[in-house]
Amino acid sequence: MTTSTAVGDRVRSLREAMGFSLRDLARTSGVSAPMLSQVERGGTSPTLDIATRIASGLELTLSQLLRLDEEPHVVVVRSRDQRVTRRDGHGFTQLTPPLPGQRHAVSVHVLKAGSATGGPDDPPLHEPGSRETAVVQEGSLVLVLGDERYELGAGDAITFDADLPHHFENPDKTKTSFIAVVTAGLRRA
Repeated sequence: MTTSTAVGDRVRSLREAMGFSLRDLARTSGVSAPMLSQVERGGTSPTLDIATRIASGLELTLSQLLRLDEEPHVVVVRSRDQRVTRRDGHGFTQLTPPLPGQRHAVSVHVLKAGSATGGPDDPPLHEPGSRETAVVQEGSLVLVLGDERYELGAGDAITFDADLPHHFENPDKTKTSFIAVVTAGLRRA
């Protein structure tokens, strides 16, 4: 695979993952759609300036875009090495490793009976544009999002804008567990 093809394939994959058309990326990057098409097809290697603008349009740094010298790798996080935090009846385990440029986090949460992940006056913990999906594994869970309450049971899932004030509550007399996946910066202005 040539460098031009590798760059083009990466640009196309990232653009499609963001749900962008060529025109969308042209608008956010300032690089014309025909030039982007040539780059994606491997018909041309972008100059440093063009590559920097494409990276910016994809909300990446140039080094994140051009990770061509890195070997594909796998990071295994053994259960004994997972980061566990406990406070006020809420325990959570971070499953994803802290990798540079990572745009998602997966965690498992356990709420004791009657406990919560926070309160109504807590500020949002996630960056603007973040989305969260929670999947209830066991028990009952209530998502409090602003003035709205969403009641969930085992097997239910909910996806919402995580940059809004929110917290989870366990209304039951037994523990509740859920998996949370937070993805950064998906919503565009």
